[in-house]
Amino acid sequence: MTFMKTNADFEIYPIIAPSALSLKSINFYLVKREEALTLIDAGMNDETSWNALQQTLQENGLSNGDITDIWLTHHHGDHVGLVNRITEIHPVPIYAHPKAVPRLKRDPGFLSKRIEFYQQLYLEMGCGELGDKQVAYLFNAVDHNKDQKLNGDIIEITEKNLYGFEVIEFPGHAPDQIAFFDQKGKRLLSGDLLIEHISSNALIEPDDNGKRLLTLVDHIDSLQRCLALGVDFILPGHGNIIEQPRMLIEKRLNNIERKSQKILAMIENGISSGNELAKAFYRQKYVSQFPLVMSEIIGHLDYLEYKGEIKKEFSGKAVHYQAM
Repeated sequence: MTFMKTNADFEIYPIIAPSALSLKSINFYLVKREEALTLIDAGMNDETSWNALQQTLQENGLSNGDITDIWLTHHHGDHVGLVNRITEIHPVPIYAHPKAVPRLKRDPGFLSKRIEFYQQLYLEMGCGELGDKQVAYLFNAVDHNKDQKLNGDIIEITEKNLYGFEVIEFPGHAPDQIAFFDQKGKRLLSGDLLIEHISSNALIEPDDNGKRLLTLVDHIDSLQRCLALGVDFILPGHGNIIEQPRMLIEKRLNNIERKSQKILAMIENGISSGNELAKAFYRQKYVSQFPLVMSEIIGHLDYLEYKGEIKKEFSGKAVHYQAM
């Protein structure tokens, strides 16, 4: 399948790998420009994504050897999975945001600081045993996932334009998330900024100094800036291609506000810790999706504090919130 407009300078070939998860599909893209063939994102490290890539190449008279470079929207495993497999048989340059590099290279110093960040975060939020369990998982993942390190050299994207695409930073879902905007075709290859069938999580992460980023605040800003671009088509990392995304972006922004107000009402009714708010708001999901649930609640707490609607107080090492 080719996704292009007659007035566009680039042919875009979507690669759609089906997924049994709520994501529905893992999407990545081939972009044909003059004599170059760019792979934007690289799916999961599994046969489903690999076979989807090979099928798309073959359907368009292309092969692995035609790929000239790989651009990454962000560092998550479902967007970088095939990079090593491709570069082992066909070395090509890899481009990513500078903040992606320590994550993609699995830098030990960075990973250690990141674990310390979550250890302190879950302590402040009063997460107890589930927080300790998640920190232990992160410790084990350092060794267990060491083979996920990207082996090739990574070229840091620092320019605002890359071979005809405008490079736009859209932090929130990930601190290193960027999108590639084809201004002439009004098409945005957007990573996980916007997904049609589910909300994209603004995952809590530390900055380079170990301080908590205001990821939901960043995500809201990213969606608002996306609105201002006048995009006709969003090519997302999962699910369907989104045509005329304005209404969906406005819906996502409205849903964020509604959820924040529900959490504010719970605080006004006396629930004061992040952990207790997560339990009350998400119930069964609190245990089954603990890190995602805590990330969501903490993001909204940061957003409410940013707006001046709540304040926090420390009681020992724990944080408690109250309405202003």
